Amino acid sequence: MAKKILIIEDEEILLNLLQKKLSHLGYEVFVAQDGDIGVTKIKEIKPDLILLDIVMPKMNGIEVMEEIIKDGELKKIPVIIISNSGQPLEIERAKELGARDWLIKTEFDPQEVIEKVIKQIGR
Repeated sequence: MAKKILIIEDEEILLNLLQKKLSHLGYEVFVAQDGDIGVTKIKEIKPDLILLDIVMPKMNGIEVMEEIIKDGELKKIPVIIISNSGQPLEIERAKELGARDWLIKTEFDPQEVIEKVIKQIGR
């Protein structure tokens, strides 16, 4: 059975690119364009991995992670942050909340995302 990845990202171009790349590798990919919808989808589909933006409408990535860790089952899901901000405080907070890895959008390389995904959940 294909591993499920949920991408929570409000930038449509990046969202489509990641969705296409990961689907092509055989992952089952789900998307949400804000944190609110993201939290609902996490609870519904229980993905094997979450790619999470920090700066989003309605609920930001840190708030999404705060919701996830309230649930014993959901907090085991690996989270990789994809953000425009490389703020040390933000990175520290995300790590405290359980983020496994971090990517900065300005230095973004789709291959790097794929490598990090495979490192977390295999193929």
